[in-house]
Amino acid sequence: MSSTAGSPRPFFYGGQAVVEGVMMRGPQHYAVAVRLPKGGVRVERGELRGHLYTHPVWRLPFLRGLAVLAEQLHLGMRCLVWSAAVNAGEQDIQIGKREVVASLVVGILFSVLLFIGLPLLGAGIAVQRSNSFWFVVVEGVIRIFLVLGYLSLIGMLRDVRRVFQYHGAEHKTINALEQGWDLEPASVRRASTLHPRCGTGFLLVVLVVSVLVFSLVAIAHPNWLGLIGSRIVGIPVIAAVSYEWIRFLAGRARTRVGAALLVPVLLTQRFTTREPDDSMLEVAIAALRGAMQTPAPEVRSAEVRSAGEAGS
Repeated sequence: MSSTAGSPRPFFYGGQAVVEGVMMRGPQHYAVAVRLPKGGVRVERGELRGHLYTHPVWRLPFLRGLAVLAEQLHLGMRCLVWSAAVNAGEQDIQIGKREVVASLVVGILFSVLLFIGLPLLGAGIAVQRSNSFWFVVVEGVIRIFLVLGYLSLIGMLRDVRRVFQYHGAEHKTINALEQGWDLEPASVRRASTLHPRCGTGFLLVVLVVSVLVFSLVAIAHPNWLGLIGSRIVGIPVIAAVSYEWIRFLAGRARTRVGAALLVPVLLTQRFTTREPDDSMLEVAIAALRGAMQTPAPEVRSAEVRSAGEAGS
């Protein structure tokens, strides 16, 4: 996607799957649509007003990767908690900072122990010197297998499999939008469940880049806390570099070289996407229309509410 001189730069819509629904993020608004237990669709819209979403500095190369990471932690977790509450049958839902922070802390601690602690422990057993190249390689290989194995295992659970179907619906809807197709289930159904700017592909690039970065800056750490701390501190730098690489590849997806380099990125998405049904496509379309601030006549049972603003 490109823009001519003097025309506004194109905005790349994005989103994520939530519990029985999809969140979509637009240039100024976000919307999360959830299939209600009784069959209707509830759509919550919100305005993006925080500095993270509006300040131009966060659109600069490399800094925008940090913004995306922070946004996923803030807005993504907020929408995930909200969708779970809707699915539980709650009516008047108020998601406070306490709930979001608590969910983030638990998720971060689990991720640090499983995807940082265990790979370091395995590498420490296999390779004694923590500042060696092979220590970093073994650590990285273990981490990649852990991540892919974890995604494969949770994908067997029914509820998680439905989340993966909504993830596929999110990709299909954005692909249809970028192809210029009508935002209707009949059209969106033809689109691919894979997308070059997906967070799963981003995760793979992060894992590979982390091996390269830590092998270049391998430093002997006196204890395990130092090793774990160095990996956590390196996450922002690795995320920034990985995001730019993903954008670079996505912009060249139609070239032979770009398409070839995107193959592993797209293949990893098969771990986190499944083919959705039309009811899921309706939800994803409703979320995208909400983020675009356009009406959604095809979802007749939609209940639209205002979710306030994000970033406050």
